[in-house]
Amino acid sequence: MNKLIVIAGPTASGKTAAAIELAKHYNTVIISADSRQFYREMSIGTAKPSRDELAEVKHYFINTLSITDIFTAGDYEKRCLTLLNDLFKVHEVVILVGGSGLFIKAVCEGFDEFPDPVPGLREKLNKEFEENGIVYLQEKLKISDPEYYEVVDLNNPQRVIRALEVSESTGKPFSSYHKSTPNKRPFQVIKLGLNLPRADLYQRINHRVNTMIQHGLVEEAKSLLTHRRLNALNTVGYSELFEYFDNKINLTDAVELIKQNTRRFAKRQMTWFGKDEEIVWFEADKEGLIDDLMSKINEIT
Repeated sequence: MNKLIVIAGPTASGKTAAAIELAKHYNTVIISADSRQFYREMSIGTAKPSRDELAEVKHYFINTLSITDIFTAGDYEKRCLTLLNDLFKVHEVVILVGGSGLFIKAVCEGFDEFPDPVPGLREKLNKEFEENGIVYLQEKLKISDPEYYEVVDLNNPQRVIRALEVSESTGKPFSSYHKSTPNKRPFQVIKLGLNLPRADLYQRINHRVNTMIQHGLVEEAKSLLTHRRLNALNTVGYSELFEYFDNKINLTDAVELIKQNTRRFAKRQMTWFGKDEEIVWFEADKEGLIDDLMSKINEIT
């Protein structure tokens, strides 16, 4: 049976480097499951693989969308499964790598069908967001779906609004539509996770943010300022700098907020992945990591 090897884990845990080494070993390709790396206009702030890394191994779902495009986890599931059907005609193994747990779940397991929302509800929630801000919607979500509240990227209004739209339309939490019985896929899924002790991971995150600033994140965010209302840009690394451009905070505070919010995001990623009992975990900076990953893959298969 063809194999989909998933490399999951929090941001800055070294997933990209590990995935590239595995892809080279298996002479295969990589599919990105990082929902922010889909967008062409966002590069520095999303920590996309470098030009050299992209040249080493063929990557899919990087720079495939514009920030003006609406793209859901359901859309990703359909497109990714179609792509995998083609890739598995050429490759016995394909690597799926990223930190977007919802998108990984979409490919590996699928979702229940979501009911049609109440007409006008999304517009109502978008208006509430514009008038009251994201914190107001976060609090509504905390009440209606505390389980999803613990794992969702709370700074992403598209995700928060979608969850509220489902729960307010049906009276059932958004999280209840995540399948308890996964769809059977025509390929074997092997889930490997990379993590670090919290202090080490946070140090990596802080260093990465500093590097982003040095490489021009402020300038990149400024070039996107006129598009700030788009859902794709309501995310860590950009929203904080938009506050700086509005003269609400200084640059030093904006950078510290990016670090803080990225650390919080990493914690939420680990909360999500920690609930997946199929993931086999590895310490990301351990010597001989790639050999250990391949050994586990051979053991499982």
